[in-house]
Amino acid sequence: MEFTRLGHTGLTVSRLCLGCMTYGVPSRGAHPWTLDEAASRPLIRQALELGINFFDTANAYSDGTSEEIVGRALREYARRDEIVVATKVRYASRRAPNVGGLSRKAILHEIDASLQRLGLDHVDLYQIHRWDPHTPIEETMEALHDVVKAGKARYLGASSMFAWQFAKAQQVAERHGWTRFVSMQPELSLLYREEEREMLPLCRDQGVGVIPWSPLARGRLARPWGEHTPRIATDTFGATLFARTEEADRRVADALAGVAAQRGVPRAQVALAWLLRKPGITAPIIGVSRPAQFDDAVAALTLDLSDAEVATLEAPYLPHAVVGFE
Repeated sequence: MEFTRLGHTGLTVSRLCLGCMTYGVPSRGAHPWTLDEAASRPLIRQALELGINFFDTANAYSDGTSEEIVGRALREYARRDEIVVATKVRYASRRAPNVGGLSRKAILHEIDASLQRLGLDHVDLYQIHRWDPHTPIEETMEALHDVVKAGKARYLGASSMFAWQFAKAQQVAERHGWTRFVSMQPELSLLYREEEREMLPLCRDQGVGVIPWSPLARGRLARPWGEHTPRIATDTFGATLFARTEEADRRVADALAGVAAQRGVPRAQVALAWLLRKPGITAPIIGVSRPAQFDDAVAALTLDLSDAEVATLEAPYLPHAVVGFE
């Protein structure tokens, strides 16, 4: 396993981050394709054995059962001082006044609830799960700062939003002497590259770590185009991300298949290798539901694509509408 620093911090993370949305009680929440605890634990253990020390979940994943499953496994299999546990706050499992969002009330309640589910006294990285247009950013940043000062989180991060919003949040924190974000979690893959325009240059300039989600476009880059899985068939959110760009995306997928065939390696290896070589990328967030999927992810760390191969992969891409910010 390769390791790096998260942005300009002293925090050491593996170059692959295990995304834990896959692990949760299937009957809870909006993801019926998740794995229950018995199926999840061997995969979490395998990640640790491979050297992955970075785990990303969220309070909203499977009604909080993702945090419960991940927390129990990590407490049993790992040394707490060696691993990096990240979770997120904004979304809620039900609609009710003051439930969800990034108000001070919501943040201070949700960090305690997440810690209880994880069975930890702190998380290493506490991230806002998108922008909250209904709460002043000053209120959000001060509450997050207080979470850090209370010892409940070591670092703060953010996820998909417009670059101007991220810059505004950082400026507000700096002006008041509050804790700034050290990481950004944007959507980024061969099928969705809109973050290359503004967010990635901003993060490189400011020394912010980048941990992209959906590096395989929710599995679409890991298999022949049009081949469906139970997850794709029930992933209503994923369908909204790619519904309007299918023809353009197909051309990218065809280019990926060609490069992978010439190399004699699976598509997923090439797609991840492309992302890992991009400047400023800290650790793609990989979703793993089968042991063999770790093989492609780890192999991608040492797959060195040529400039010509990268050009072939990138040439068919057409601009996409911005999605995934809500």
